Amino acid sequence: MDIIVQRSVVAQLSQRPQSVEVGPFVIGWDPSTDSRYINYATPRPDAVITNTDVARLVAAFREIDRLPRLEYVTTCAPGLERQLLDAGFGVEARHDYLVCSPDSLTMPAVPDGFEIAEPATDEDRAGAVAAQNEAFGGEPTATPADVARIRRTQDNGGVVMYARGPDGSYVGGGQASPPGEGVTEVAGIAVRDAFRRRGIAGALTAGITARMFANGVQGAWLEASGEDSWRVYERVGYAATGKRLYIALG
Repeated sequence: MDIIVQRSVVAQLSQRPQSVEVGPFVIGWDPSTDSRYINYATPRPDAVITNTDVARLVAAFREIDRLPRLEYVTTCAPGLERQLLDAGFGVEARHDYLVCSPDSLTMPAVPDGFEIAEPATDEDRAGAVAAQNEAFGGEPTATPADVARIRRTQDNGGVVMYARGPDGSYVGGGQASPPGEGVTEVAGIAVRDAFRRRGIAGALTAGITARMFANGVQGAWLEASGEDSWRVYERVGYAATGKRLYIALG
């Protein structure tokens, strides 16, 4: 599964508004944002990587004025971490990734009074992004570029969903990437503080995953960064499968 997930990341980055191939690496980036979580590189699985390749990768990031940063499945480039550390990179995080199949998915009930749905208007898209931003500790706003990014995800075969409360306010959101290698990444599952621990995150995760399976995707993967999210994902059918590394220069 490690190689399939890593290939799917290569495919994701290749679908960014801009992508750059640098030897064994692919950089995906978006001119409308400098977010490190959108602009990053990944290696092609099992590629032979030299120190010269790493230096060229850093230079390519400098050329597009973005932070040199990578995300990848560790087993697919076992020597790369040492090369990056020697080049001055620092580890940001090590995350487990979990995988779900159509057979393992469990659909929880949507909490009473709440709605889980796909945005059909830019108002819905902005509401989902604003709720996600607030849940992740940012400002509860969405820019036109954010809305365009969500729309592009939908247009390219990904899925976005929002959670809305009884009063009509947007309380959470999440998305799945356009499929690559027959799988999709589910990401950005977020619920505003006041609405947590009610089952909304699980309903969002399962709803997004189910929609991608209905669209023909064979598997879904996501990352768990803490015990709370781990429990949410396991309850809807995700199981720990492998390790991913986040690493950046500077």
